[in-house]
Amino acid sequence: MDPAKFSKKLWCARQQLILVLAPLLLLPLLFVVPPKEGKCLYVVLLMAVYWCTEALPLAVTAMLPVCLFPTMGILPSKKVCPQYFLETNFLFLSGLVMASAIEEWGLHRRIALKVLKIVGVKPAWLILGMMITSSFLSMWLSNTATTAMMLPIANAILESLFGNLETLKENCKTRSDPEGDSQVKMHVLPEKQILTVEDRPDWTDRSEQRNQEEVRREAEYQMKVWKGFLICIPYAASIGGTATLTGTAPNLILVGQLKSYFPECDLVNFGSWFVFAFPLMLLFLILGWIWIAFLYGGLNTRLCISKNDERAAAEAKANAVIDEDYKKLGPIKFAEGSIAFFFIIFAILLFTRDPKFVTGWSVFFPKGYVSDAVTGVIIISILFFFPSQRPSLRWWFDSRASNTPYVPLLSWRKAQECVPWNIILLLGGGFAMAKGCEESGLAVWIGNHLQPLAQVPPPVAVMLITAFIACFTEFASNTATIIIFLPVIAELAIRVKVNPLYFMIPATTGCSYAFMLPVSTPPNSIAFASGHLMVKDMVKTGFVMNILGILCVSLAMNTWALHMFNLHLYPDWARPLNASLATVATHTVAAMNMTG
Repeated sequence: MDPAKFSKKLWCARQQLILVLAPLLLLPLLFVVPPKEGKCLYVVLLMAVYWCTEALPLAVTAMLPVCLFPTMGILPSKKVCPQYFLETNFLFLSGLVMASAIEEWGLHRRIALKVLKIVGVKPAWLILGMMITSSFLSMWLSNTATTAMMLPIANAILESLFGNLETLKENCKTRSDPEGDSQVKMHVLPEKQILTVEDRPDWTDRSEQRNQEEVRREAEYQMKVWKGFLICIPYAASIGGTATLTGTAPNLILVGQLKSYFPECDLVNFGSWFVFAFPLMLLFLILGWIWIAFLYGGLNTRLCISKNDERAAAEAKANAVIDEDYKKLGPIKFAEGSIAFFFIIFAILLFTRDPKFVTGWSVFFPKGYVSDAVTGVIIISILFFFPSQRPSLRWWFDSRASNTPYVPLLSWRKAQECVPWNIILLLGGGFAMAKGCEESGLAVWIGNHLQPLAQVPPPVAVMLITAFIACFTEFASNTATIIIFLPVIAELAIRVKVNPLYFMIPATTGCSYAFMLPVSTPPNSIAFASGHLMVKDMVKTGFVMNILGILCVSLAMNTWALHMFNLHLYPDWARPLNASLATVATHTVAAMNMTG
């Protein structure tokens, strides 16, 4: 068979080959590594391979611990299965249900258009407005939903500012050459001019006075701005998701694994995470805006300062588009106002339950009884019976009033459609994997082999961990990445006698900083699928964004986070369960020897 054809067949069957070959190639681990640790390492690496290659759907791979842990003698099923619906999963579910209610009544679109009306349509300020809106929405909605909603709004504004994209591309291809005069003359024929004025009213009214090179330079500038608009939205969505625990799955995995490894650690909850992550998000967002605005438009007067030039008409039209879209929404409906009210209550209650820097309302309940999950489920439960129409007492006494069916703010059918249940299974798979690593002793075994890293200064280690995770997550799901590496990082911190949060928080945040490739995150893929971005655009922009993100995380961990979480101290709670049990066993044996 022709080698080229054979290689194509191999590529077509790559997933099936990985499914069969990966378990066989990993078999030597069962004989090289100590028995129980080796079995757990076998399952962990097998899941890592399947997650990174997507040989199986991510959610199906996440369920492998249910099959393999009991059958291989690593963990009984009664300990594995409960990991798939811990209280962390309920917190995540409550955030998703709240997001689906916001999307159901269009509140997110009203917020986005209102922000754009405030910031104006100067390109640099509009990029900033897009980034602020995307980041705020992705704190509560999924990053993918935020990007999918914001991109059509951005494209409509861009078409108002710069006209048809295909015309821009054609003008960018134009070159200054001896035949340029005839091309310019063709461009300004009366018939063509009429069409151009209709399609592109922002610059063509003076095109007859320009030479070909000026038209090309202007088109290239506007194409750069267009790319800047498209690329800033997915980046801002990824950054914004880090600001809240429910904003992205890795944040919740951190909380879940902390509860598994360090049951006595109660430092990280919705309020304390928000106080840490929100300033970090703002700092990174501003630096990212400066970089994107500089790269794709230049921070100059024509971007930021109002000028009475040929762009005034285009900007006026773009403003009109935003105003028109906002007016189409009409006045705020009762359902929108109700959702906004419950959303604000949802955020306030989560933030004030136990923010650590002040006493929260959880002190009114027995210690440890009320968690963020309880708060979230209480609020979203109300959405399923609270009316979407303003209730009226007249209806009960008016026999002629129409008997319209009662419609709540959110139906269970809608929640089922909007909630990504596969992500909840993925979270559960991560918690099951962490439990297996803990119970089997694999985490301790890995920690023993990480001892040489104790020589690296902790601040340097923070930067290296963040950089490694950010690079790895360019090629793998951020959820799968943090599931795989968080147990290892926790054990590393214990071995080098550093507060585990000092290493685990940067890793969790860094795995959301995937900016360089279209396949890195769904938001990147959506923006790239528009067809107006090239891979080199994302690599060039994303490389610097990754560096900025690493520096911002390092700054945060060594300034305000250091004092918030007492990272300069090695806490008493930082003892893995295995170590505690080993200590108890040692004391018991010693006592028996003494009595004997």
